[in-house]
Amino acid sequence: MPSSSQTLGAPSLRRLFGERVGDHDAKPFPIILNRVPHPFGGFMAKGWETTTPNHSCHPQSGAPFFRRLFGERVGDHDAKPFPIILNRVPHSFAGFMAKGWETTTPNHPCHPQSGAPSLRRLFGERVGDHEPTPAVAESRPRNSHKVVYSLALLLTLSLLAGCKPVGPNYNRPGYTPPPLYKETGAPTVLVPPPSPAGVSWQPASPSDGMLRGKWWEVYRDPELNKLEDLIAPQNQTLRANFETYLAARDQVTVARAAFYPTLSAGPGFSHNKTSSNRPLATSTSTTNYNDMTIEAGGSWEPDFWGRVRRSVEAARANVQASAADLANLDLILHAELAQDYFELRGLDSQSRILQSTVTDDERQLDLTERRLKGGVATSVDVAQAQTQLETVRAQLIDVNQGRAQYEHAIATLTNLQAHELTVGPAPLDLPLPNIPVGLPSQLIERRPDVAAAERRVAAANAQIGVAIAAFYPNITLSGGGGFESTHIGTLIQGPSALWSLGAQASELLFDAGQRHALTNQARHTYESQAATYKATVLAAFNEVEDKLSDLRILDQESVTEQRAVDSARHSLDISNQRYKGGATSYLEVLTAETTLLTNQRTLTDLQSRQFAASVQLIRALGGGWDVSQLPK
Repeated sequence: MPSSSQTLGAPSLRRLFGERVGDHDAKPFPIILNRVPHPFGGFMAKGWETTTPNHSCHPQSGAPFFRRLFGERVGDHDAKPFPIILNRVPHSFAGFMAKGWETTTPNHPCHPQSGAPSLRRLFGERVGDHEPTPAVAESRPRNSHKVVYSLALLLTLSLLAGCKPVGPNYNRPGYTPPPLYKETGAPTVLVPPPSPAGVSWQPASPSDGMLRGKWWEVYRDPELNKLEDLIAPQNQTLRANFETYLAARDQVTVARAAFYPTLSAGPGFSHNKTSSNRPLATSTSTTNYNDMTIEAGGSWEPDFWGRVRRSVEAARANVQASAADLANLDLILHAELAQDYFELRGLDSQSRILQSTVTDDERQLDLTERRLKGGVATSVDVAQAQTQLETVRAQLIDVNQGRAQYEHAIATLTNLQAHELTVGPAPLDLPLPNIPVGLPSQLIERRPDVAAAERRVAAANAQIGVAIAAFYPNITLSGGGGFESTHIGTLIQGPSALWSLGAQASELLFDAGQRHALTNQARHTYESQAATYKATVLAAFNEVEDKLSDLRILDQESVTEQRAVDSARHSLDISNQRYKGGATSYLEVLTAETTLLTNQRTLTDLQSRQFAASVQLIRALGGGWDVSQLPK
């Protein structure tokens, strides 16, 4: 051993990634590696700086030997008689590539073991000697197996992420509808014929033979059509529910975003000064330096257990329920406007009757006064005629007051000020339209409130899967990369590159029964929604039966009332003839007139109620809506 090297028995590596390298023979040129930590994405990628101690054979003893270890080519510079060649040795760890390093020293006359490796492997393996390596500095080729390992890992994660999600799959709660409705309704109600023995009618779709779209056009009233068309763009309650639907739709996008990784990027700059008196500091150590970074990172939580898929399923069901709620509100508003309109028209019919009665009473009063002057009638007859006239005039004023209220209600539904809307008088002389009822089995598919209740059952079922997924571990994959340098000129270069990959799995071991309670809560919520759905279906069938019976009874009542009006009119004619002939007093005429007016107003009221019942039947049948209009 040369004397120049015997004075240097120091270890060739002081510390290398936390491992102490012991002394061994013939290390005349020790290398000191100083750790320089660099933060990146929460992972510590350690850079290294080496110096060579003073030695008579080294003209620049103490100068930096190489600046960065990871990925930088070690280039020659002035007076490097003892360069170190770093050969990359890939090592796989948990599916991620961690690069190890191997060093050799080229032949040198001052080194008795020239060409022997000073470090066999960097990560945790004992440093031992092996066969001499060539003196020519060259890098070993990268192991192509790391690409295969990475692809296999991604394929495995993709397959696992596509596994069946935990939790129960959804099945609609069962409900058996009746084959036909009990009530047959009025003659204007179109009921399917009875099915043959042993055969049941099966509609091709929920809308077969039913009203579609703008159902109010079945009444063939242009004024009604014009008012109904004002609801959709003007009604603020409908607008508020529409915004609620849009918010629910955005929630689907929020839930679906969890399928994908999150990415971030950003530059960074800092100027740093370290203590000159820090441990292991030398006279040549740098105390002031810049740190420039351009970093990008990402993280991804694969949906192994189906939590995200169940969340998306619940969000999609909720947006469909919100759409059904919006359709139900739209149906209610249109039906309410149609009812108000027909009530207003019914009051116009009563106003026409009262005005006609006022005209008749005025003539009757004039006749009585002339009879009084002729000595045929008495002053009592005149007073009774005057009383009858004023009574009918008061009734006419009351009818106009009710009409104004219905007109204001229509203005509210169309979002107009009361002074902005005027509905001209027009008696209700329209015929009742034919209304197709369809089969009971179609009702479940045509009622928006039933569809909303059913979609909430589906959402509650998906939430069970979300709760069950909490029992499984959370697995997160993360990685990042970028560039780091002290000078901007070398920032975007290969030697400045850095990267990291990692995975994390966590499992909750104790939560005092919270997950079990949340799972039970989700199951109870599902049962509650299922019961609500069944109650909604039952109420829907009973509502249809109610409106069918209303139309049937009102039709019978109208026929009877029409006969009463005819009889009252005939009675009035006879009383007038008897009074003019002097066979009876005026009291008999007043009684007959009052009876006729009452029956006429009752008949008009029944007609208004028939139109209102027909509107309510259309609403109970779902209007022109069906489940095919739900968003997918």
